[in-house]
Amino acid sequence: MQKKPEETLPAARKAAVCGKPIAHSLSPFIHTAGYQAAGLDGWSYTSIECAESELPDLVAGLGPEWAGLSLTMPLKEAALKLAASASPLAIAVGCANTLVRQADGTWHADNTDVPGMVHVLRDAGLGLSRGRHAVKEAPPRITVLGGGGTARAALAAAAELGAEAVNVVTRRAEAREELGPVAVALGLNLVGVSWPEAAGAFDADAVISTVPKGAADDLAGRVTWKPGSVYFDALYDPWPTPLAASALQHAVTVVSGLDLLLAQALGQFEQFTGLPEAPQDAMRRALEDAVKSRV
Repeated sequence: MQKKPEETLPAARKAAVCGKPIAHSLSPFIHTAGYQAAGLDGWSYTSIECAESELPDLVAGLGPEWAGLSLTMPLKEAALKLAASASPLAIAVGCANTLVRQADGTWHADNTDVPGMVHVLRDAGLGLSRGRHAVKEAPPRITVLGGGGTARAALAAAAELGAEAVNVVTRRAEAREELGPVAVALGLNLVGVSWPEAAGAFDADAVISTVPKGAADDLAGRVTWKPGSVYFDALYDPWPTPLAASALQHAVTVVSGLDLLLAQALGQFEQFTGLPEAPQDAMRRALEDAVKSRV
């Protein structure tokens, strides 16, 4: 992104990603590269180890030089609760991955995971045709593995992509029940599936896995993939996961947590800085370089 002569860039500010654990985060590489490419001299982006119980005090202690925070697990629900205002999307899904400092010093919560997930899934070929001359298509059939904060974002992405019903597969029935109000707010019909029946839920246009590392490995040898479908795995380390490897072997389009990490960071960058467009190419290259350096 080249600075136009008439542009006035925002004053130097601070931002960070918070979570626990956080040392593994690649977000500082992405955002720092964005600041450099946009000519935001003096801007910094760091990582802060923070447990859920510590977040209110951390946020309360941040000075006016702080532009925003990126939130990862286990802070997404807590971030929404402590914000003075929130986007309708964050309210609907019940969690936020973004806190943005407002002019009056209060914090506004948003969820950039949802538009990020929509972006990567559309790029992978999923979603209803749009526009006056679009060919009418059946609503996409989507299965979500997991019941946490990322699963909530997946439900919202499914709604945006035109789904009317979503299969939700969890180990605990209580986790599915907790997602019920989210589905209602989004206008979705939630179809609960128990974990022993998970393999039968892969006959979908897209399968979105939001479960922790290793949790779904046992499914890799049991599922039957739908030809032409999309598999999105929120994980990226180690990669490929057993399920992702299985999908690739069956010519299924696969996207990873790295794709989402970049997509959601673009929205955060724009909200933190107030600039209209994040330098996507520079931020992508920084992410790719950071991944290679860890191999």
